[in-house]
Amino acid sequence: MDLAELQQIAQKERANSKPIRVRCCMAAGCLSSGAVAVKESLEKTTAEAGLADKVEICSVGCMGLCCQGPLVQVDSPEVQNLTPLLYEKVTLENASAIVAELNGDEAKIQQGNLNQPFFTKQLPIVLENSGKVDPERIESYIAADGYQALYHVLRDKTPTEIVDAITRSGLRGRGGGGYPTGVKWATVAKARGERKFVICNADEGDPGAFMDRSVLESDPHRVLEGMAIAAYAVGASQGYIYIRAEYPIAINRLQIAIRQAQRLGLLGSNIFDSPFDFKIDIRIGAGAYVCGEETALMASIEGKRGTPRPRPPYPAESGLWGFPTLINNVETYANVPWIIRKGADVFASIGTEKSKGTKVFALAGKIQNTGIIEVPMGTTLRQIVEEMGGGVPDGGIAKAVQTGGPSGGCIPASAFDSPVDYESLSQLGSIMGSGGMIVMDETTNMVDVAKFFMEFCMDESCGKCIPCRVGTVQLYQLLTKICEGKASFADLELLEELCDMVKHTSLCGLGQSAPNPVFSTLRYFRDEYLTLIK
Repeated sequence: MDLAELQQIAQKERANSKPIRVRCCMAAGCLSSGAVAVKESLEKTTAEAGLADKVEICSVGCMGLCCQGPLVQVDSPEVQNLTPLLYEKVTLENASAIVAELNGDEAKIQQGNLNQPFFTKQLPIVLENSGKVDPERIESYIAADGYQALYHVLRDKTPTEIVDAITRSGLRGRGGGGYPTGVKWATVAKARGERKFVICNADEGDPGAFMDRSVLESDPHRVLEGMAIAAYAVGASQGYIYIRAEYPIAINRLQIAIRQAQRLGLLGSNIFDSPFDFKIDIRIGAGAYVCGEETALMASIEGKRGTPRPRPPYPAESGLWGFPTLINNVETYANVPWIIRKGADVFASIGTEKSKGTKVFALAGKIQNTGIIEVPMGTTLRQIVEEMGGGVPDGGIAKAVQTGGPSGGCIPASAFDSPVDYESLSQLGSIMGSGGMIVMDETTNMVDVAKFFMEFCMDESCGKCIPCRVGTVQLYQLLTKICEGKASFADLELLEELCDMVKHTSLCGLGQSAPNPVFSTLRYFRDEYLTLIK
């Protein structure tokens, strides 16, 4: 495979496209709403109308507005001189109406507004292909400039130049802590070892989070290309994608993507006729939340019980089977091809001074527009919740938003004008996390929220260290006591002391961050605790 062959595939794919393209969302949310039946009905109706040569019915990934699925999008200037058209909550009965419109007839059917803030305020980098390419056809990805970044990296750049580019871009790890990606890559590149590994952490387990799943279901080749570029930069020849078994669609599409890339010589030996070899395997986790922690994840890949170990040594020095290992999450790798194609300086020009680029969020909870969005760093919470999210349904009022999942915190509505970046969220007592964003309205009891997340951490604790194993249970019992109106002020004091102990003495990030929802709700909603105690 060389650049000419890659371009031939892209040209052939574009040449075979038909004048009208009907894109059917085949992400998990739409599939559960009957998207397959809708697509089949569209294919049948199109053929019956004699439009098969003119209209292409194709499967794509997530279109973002999950609450309105199944979604169907039409791209063509021939349809009412508009491109594209979005149809929401499409049913089998709607299929004939859509085809009638394609044929020039008038038909009344619910259309989405592509000019609303949910769409117009986004800046797609990670999601630039989501809802556009067919995730099960490598040709579709190649036609969208896929694997060109990998080709130019292998033929025109040294590993050091790639590490420097990622460093200059300012990309920070999108998995939680926001550690500078370039620094991590440089550390692994300099580490000495007979072998090196690259791992993609796709063990997305936060309640209400579905960003990584969406990317893998919509654009799996993008992640494979990002991993291959990372492997070249650090000197690795083997990669692993660690993904939980609860994501069967993402797993299936990853398996298809890996086979397709291997068949075209884009994974395996002598990629693009270079000396670079890189293989990717999938490892499926059983759903333990603690395996999102990098040392527990590596133990699971090695076939051991998924429990964390003390650091140092860090994975960059001694990781998988004792060899230097690079670990980043799905979104981090998905940024890499764009940075290589567009330039590190272009990426660095987006966002804030210390938080560059964009961030993908999963909007959920008491919000009008639930779904996936990607916004520049520095976008305010108010813009996300009230403008893009459409606010609380039925005229309700937003009370708080939880970011960062069980490791994050609850931010009150009074702080919604704060920008979304690593430093600002930290000052508010929360974290960016992987990108879950749960909105709560005025009917929400914030002590109940803290109790919910503490119960989650209690159940997911691996039990290796006592502060987390026992402390989360005691915290949950205290929160239950408060919610039932049986607590005293001494219990509240004990709650705060115990939170501090668990935070500072637990072995890994699960226990260390488990008290965060309690800290944040005490900070902003202490009156609700006092009311329950009184």
